[in-house]
Amino acid sequence: MELFDANDARILAEAALRAITDSTARASGEEFFRVLVRDLAAALDVTYVIAGRVIRMPDGHEGIRTLAVWGGADFLPNMDYSLEHTPCQDVTCQSMCFHGSGIQQDYPLDTLLVEMQAESYLGMPLVDTEGRTLGILSAIDTKPIDENKRLLALSLLSIFTARAAAELQHQDREHVLEEKVTRRTEALRAAQASLMEQEKMAALGALVAGVAHEVNTPVGVALTAASAMSSYTAQLVQSLEAPKVSRSDLVNLAARLNDAAALIEQNLHRAADLIGNFKQLAVDQGSEHVSTLVLKDYVQGVVSAHSPELRKAGIRVAVEVDQLLRPRLPPGKFSQVLSNLLMNAARHAYPDGQGGPVTVRASAAGGWLEMDFIDQGVGLAPGVRERIFEPFFTTKRGQGGSGLGMHIVYTIMQQLGGAVEVHSEPGQGCRFHLRLPLDVKFDRPPG
Repeated sequence: MELFDANDARILAEAALRAITDSTARASGEEFFRVLVRDLAAALDVTYVIAGRVIRMPDGHEGIRTLAVWGGADFLPNMDYSLEHTPCQDVTCQSMCFHGSGIQQDYPLDTLLVEMQAESYLGMPLVDTEGRTLGILSAIDTKPIDENKRLLALSLLSIFTARAAAELQHQDREHVLEEKVTRRTEALRAAQASLMEQEKMAALGALVAGVAHEVNTPVGVALTAASAMSSYTAQLVQSLEAPKVSRSDLVNLAARLNDAAALIEQNLHRAADLIGNFKQLAVDQGSEHVSTLVLKDYVQGVVSAHSPELRKAGIRVAVEVDQLLRPRLPPGKFSQVLSNLLMNAARHAYPDGQGGPVTVRASAAGGWLEMDFIDQGVGLAPGVRERIFEPFFTTKRGQGGSGLGMHIVYTIMQQLGGAVEVHSEPGQGCRFHLRLPLDVKFDRPPG
């Protein structure tokens, strides 16, 4: 290269600076470094320009992981290489390194210089605002670098190492922020999953208490009738042992014994039905297999298991489902949906304590199960209707409401490939519309 005077050098530097500034202005991340090394190589008329980040190599020594490498005519693949015995090692000590010629002789153990057929080298560190060396920016050529090119290279590299360091620092901060967001998101998901499980167990606990209370009534009646039978039996034995036996007395005692036995049988059947429905519901909620359900019978079983809470709230449930409708669903997930809708009606639909009707309807159309869960209660205000499926949203804050019941319904419906919608106006009741595949292909989500 011919020697230029100071004015020519300044004009050349300014033109190169403008060109590279314009080309890198709209670039960021990986693209920024690719544009930078390509345009620096063109401006300096050198074969190679390398931008790299300082890393720790497997052997414990410092190394460089290239961010972009220009190799004369095109980009070269990125690589990791050790800093030992290389001019880059001096650069990472925050020293500018310049070798106008004979770079291979100066660093005979650097095999990468040999592969590049390098003759000259100029490198500068990428230093962040806290004084840490983040990486390097180096220009390498297969011919000597003269004084004019050295001055131009120093000018450009000193400017763009600062810009490159700022880009690397920005990437590091973004990475730290992303990791923090990921950790907090995972923690939130774990906490939400735990709360949802607690909500499920709390609901099951309330169901157990209700069923236990409900079972106590028929069992108590059966015990009273059994005690009466014992008394009637003693009277019968006494009559039979008497010198005279009245036929009318025997008939009367036999009738009483028969009535007591019928009362015991009736109440024990009632208790068995309650326990059976509860047992099925508990087993289903612990299982996620898909099976064919006689839908009407299954819905009625879930309703029966919740009868203590529903009766306390004055809820009367009508199940309008065709006996022949038999979808393939995971009973556990489906029962959780029904349970939460029933309890939502008991707690929110009729808050004045007067109770009212709830209707469950279902039909099949085009491979889909369409279900409506309808009450004639107080309805939902627009603000509540829009947020009803949000986690932790509740109108019963401080009254035992967790705000997860309807979110669980929404989540399960999504897992099953379906959807849930709510239609309601204040004072006009509420309708939840469920849409599910008739044959659910359910895989348990990870977690």
